[in-house]
Amino acid sequence: MALKLVEEQAPAGYERLVYIEDEEAGLRAFVCVHSTVLGPAVGGCRMWNYATLDEARTDVLRLAAGMTNKNAMAGLGLGGGKSVIIGDPRSDKTEALFRAFGRAIESFGGSYYTAEDVGISPEDMANVAKETAYAVGLDHGAHASGDPSPFTAEGVFQCLKVGAKAVFGTDDLAGRRVLVQGLGHVGWSLAEKLHAAGAELVVSDVNAEAVEKARASLGAEVCPPGEIFAQQMDVFAPCALGGILTHETVAQLTARLVCGAANNQLLEPSVAEDLLARDCLYLPDYVVNAGGIISVAGEVHHAGPEYRADRLVQIAGRVAQIVETSRKERKTTIQVADDIVADILAKAAKVEALAV
Repeated sequence: MALKLVEEQAPAGYERLVYIEDEEAGLRAFVCVHSTVLGPAVGGCRMWNYATLDEARTDVLRLAAGMTNKNAMAGLGLGGGKSVIIGDPRSDKTEALFRAFGRAIESFGGSYYTAEDVGISPEDMANVAKETAYAVGLDHGAHASGDPSPFTAEGVFQCLKVGAKAVFGTDDLAGRRVLVQGLGHVGWSLAEKLHAAGAELVVSDVNAEAVEKARASLGAEVCPPGEIFAQQMDVFAPCALGGILTHETVAQLTARLVCGAANNQLLEPSVAEDLLARDCLYLPDYVVNAGGIISVAGEVHHAGPEYRADRLVQIAGRVAQIVETSRKERKTTIQVADDIVADILAKAAKVEALAV
């Protein structure tokens, strides 16, 4: 076997960080388990053409911690983890690569389940599943839940309406100028929902084919990626990669509401203070984008469709409570959400300690 797993020193607060390599299969990847306090770690696999190993390592660490928050907030009985594969998803995919990755996941013995994320399709995950029982988000099988993207998009859309009601006094999106950054599976599905709701749609993506399709079929205005923050908009929906909201970009932002599917939208937590100062309501990403992991959790727990349906409905209500608490206590929404997660994890850790 050419597969190599190298245990790296996990940062404080993390449980495990592993570098994976299989030269024959062309695989270079990281798996990070952030926390299993609430249950086995679950989080998707991202395939991206990272410039360096350090860049990939930094991303997997941020994403894994975010999954702990997301899974805790959604009440799924799952911990947080993430994986990234280094490569171009448009040209570097092979069955051998994904099967090698599957063997690596199998070696975790169920402490980490993987699923689709940016650059990964259900077909790719099916190849991973040929080598492991811990691949989910599958199209086929006794408990298959399929592509989680549509469920992520539905959750974001419902939360966006909650945010619109809080900011504009109505959840009617007709005529609202909404900029969707990123037209992958989730961004595209969200754009379709916004178009159907009568929003004035602006889209941006590095994929020229995707933006042209949005222009033709959704009547969207196209914005070059480098000009996003120069646009007039009512709502900003980041659905690409993280770190888009910085002190500099927020200073230019015209939106009154930020609600999108991307993970880790804030480059650093203090950016939330800038948004608050500009009277821009930020809906915490790991709360609003939980639809996909809710769908996947049903597969992990071998639960039926009612499990997913019940929890999808709860996302918008959770966001409404966070907004209410934020305004009452004069805290940023991310502070409120983080406090809730910290309380959930502390209580679980206390129960775990008593059981030992």
